[in-house]
Amino acid sequence: MAREDKNGHHELMSQMQGMDHSNSREDDFLAGVDAVAASQEAPADPALPVGQRIRQSRESKGLSLEDLAQRTGLPEAMLAEVENESASPPLGVLVKLGKALDMRWGSLISGGGDRSYTVTRSTERQRMSRQASQKGTSYGYTYETLAPHKTNRSMEPFIVTLQPSGGEAPPSAHDGQEFIYVLDGVMEALVDDALEILGTGDSIYYDSTVPHLLRPHGDQPVQILAVIYSQEK
Repeated sequence: MAREDKNGHHELMSQMQGMDHSNSREDDFLAGVDAVAASQEAPADPALPVGQRIRQSRESKGLSLEDLAQRTGLPEAMLAEVENESASPPLGVLVKLGKALDMRWGSLISGGGDRSYTVTRSTERQRMSRQASQKGTSYGYTYETLAPHKTNRSMEPFIVTLQPSGGEAPPSAHDGQEFIYVLDGVMEALVDDALEILGTGDSIYYDSTVPHLLRPHGDQPVQILAVIYSQEK
């Protein structure tokens, strides 16, 4: 009987140890589920300014400014200005930021989309200006989003107003394609070292991977419809 009690004791202890291992495996599994859930992209808060939205997304992914600079190839000082709202990023920079943060770059401006279609009234457009940075460079344009709430969108349409600028911004290049239609005024389009002059009703379509720069022709502002296509998130 003593031997049976001893064997029974060993059997019970073995079962309890097996339960401990099972609970440990379950805990590991649940921890893994939590980690995956935490890594999913949270929708951008539409109430936040663009700079704060970028910082929120960066910090949620555990990235430093240095990490983001390495991912985008952009200067860390410039990214700090953008996050601090002392400079607004141009569209090309937003495309690079969206790719680096693994999210649709348009949501950095307007928040996440949740509708199968979207109607934007003329009085409801979200406007963003590219203001002068701390270095004193004025880039001179504003843009208004036209489809902020469409889910899974691959195109980002904007109304852009280009103002004559005292400084010369460098051409930009990023993933995607762009279609530009001149609504009012005369515009210069510098695309891959070729200069095109476009008036009201003219349009241009180009790969965004080619260095490009849009600016007014002369001292008058110009208003354009810009549609940017990207297969990235």
